Amino acid sequence: MGPGPSNVDPRVTAALAAPIVGHLDPYFLKVMEETMHNLRLVFRTKHHHTIPMSGSGSAGLETIMLNLLEPGDEAVVGTFGYFGERFAEIARRAGATVRVIEAPLGDVIAPERFEQELRRKPAKLVAVVHGETSTGALQPVQELADIAHRHGALMAIDCVATLGGFPVEIDEWGIDAAGSCSQKCIGSPPGLGPVTFGPRAMEAVRARRTRPTTWYFDLSTLFQYWGEAGGAKERVFHHTAPISAIYGFHEALRLVLEEGLEARWTRHRAAHDRFSKGLERLGLTLYTPAAHRMPQLSVINIPPGVDGTRVRRRLLDLGIEIAGGFGPLKDKTWRVGLMGYNARPEPVDRLLGALEQVLRQERD
Repeated sequence: MGPGPSNVDPRVTAALAAPIVGHLDPYFLKVMEETMHNLRLVFRTKHHHTIPMSGSGSAGLETIMLNLLEPGDEAVVGTFGYFGERFAEIARRAGATVRVIEAPLGDVIAPERFEQELRRKPAKLVAVVHGETSTGALQPVQELADIAHRHGALMAIDCVATLGGFPVEIDEWGIDAAGSCSQKCIGSPPGLGPVTFGPRAMEAVRARRTRPTTWYFDLSTLFQYWGEAGGAKERVFHHTAPISAIYGFHEALRLVLEEGLEARWTRHRAAHDRFSKGLERLGLTLYTPAAHRMPQLSVINIPPGVDGTRVRRRLLDLGIEIAGGFGPLKDKTWRVGLMGYNARPEPVDRLLGALEQVLRQERD
């Protein structure tokens, strides 16, 4: 029950055990098509260029930066925690000149700061983390896309922690590129990095002055395998796709849509509310200000005099894993994920009961 990976639905586990076929087998090509279609529905987009990258969520984010940016480009990246800083570093490694807009840990960035920065100097790309899993803070992004487009920039988001558990409206918000992961709210094992690229983003990819510095994440060759819009051209080998991982992801997406996105968002919110009330009963507080909290990831202040590492070890003895804080929040916070299959009353109550038991032992 840390920030991911989370437990998966038993039906996803069963899908992982399906027989292996070749990565160009007609059956697997059909699974790929269905996966792309369902992933578009979860991203709430009609963008054709929507696939699960072979690699973790980090692979998806590298795909965004290494395709949209090239040496000499300007990028504005919002940071308010570890993963925002990492997003900025990936942009630097793509060769871009990166201007960082920073907010204190636990806070989010006011949209007008992006407006001011772009008015001062244009940029090719604006990028920000939607849900910062190091602090539990949720950044509003819809207004940022409007600002970016008004100043001629593309808008990209890291929705690794939010997709499938909180509203992510790619088309309605005008997001040009987004990257997520398989192992959090979507509810399948780690190993895939879902991405989506809209028409403006793909225009920028086709207009590059130089080839991307990556071969593996190069969109122009990837879609020779995944298929361009229309699907008439024969698929060609690019890499050996992780067949079993895509089976599991395919099933997880089916379960998301079977439940309904709105119902799933409501379930994640209800789990968070139940957990928050339980923490209050135990005398524990959340690090993130209430106005900025995302429901699927709770960052808990470790009480004075409590050994946070020992508490986590004792929870492990009871079969429950949570995570500690890192960076400036190391040894000061715990991080608890209520994501996907775990966003239910039973796991919440089990964790609260275990926390109560362990904290009593800690204080005795």
